[in-house]
Amino acid sequence: MIYPFKDKYPLIAETAFIADYVTITGDVEIGEQSSVWFNSIIRGDIAPTRIGNKVNIQDNSILHQSPNNPLILEDEVTIGHQVILHSCIIRKRALIGMGSIILDNAEIGEGAFIGAGSLVPQGKKIPPNTLAFGRPAKVIRELTPEDKKEMERICISYAEKGQYYKSLQS
Repeated sequence: MIYPFKDKYPLIAETAFIADYVTITGDVEIGEQSSVWFNSIIRGDIAPTRIGNKVNIQDNSILHQSPNNPLILEDEVTIGHQVILHSCIIRKRALIGMGSIILDNAEIGEGAFIGAGSLVPQGKKIPPNTLAFGRPAKVIRELTPEDKKEMERICISYAEKGQYYKSLQS
């Protein structure tokens, strides 16, 4: 379901795939070839949510904000199943593992990988191209070329799947 909130209506690129049972409200922008998967919720009724190109937001994820504190996902970001994002910044090509929670004013660096089930607390900065894991998340190591290749594979796979499913909606 797509809902306006007051004078704000979601702006969703023509090439984005929005699965069944997704709810998107208010001041939300979703870029080209992005995909939002089953049962996810993106609320833009407190502050803006900006989602770049080729971003995938997997099943049962929740995206929201605090007042005057936007949520930003740059291009080619992967958001795993059942992730909660709240007024944070996820830089290009980062991957957030399943079941993770990223809180207000946290920033995930470009190409960083947050391991499944992690909690990134308010204001925490995760450096680019690192693996962070835990509750609270701590940097474990630099990413290997193999890690980066796998992250890229996942991103491409979801962009392709999204376009396949999008073609079924026409």
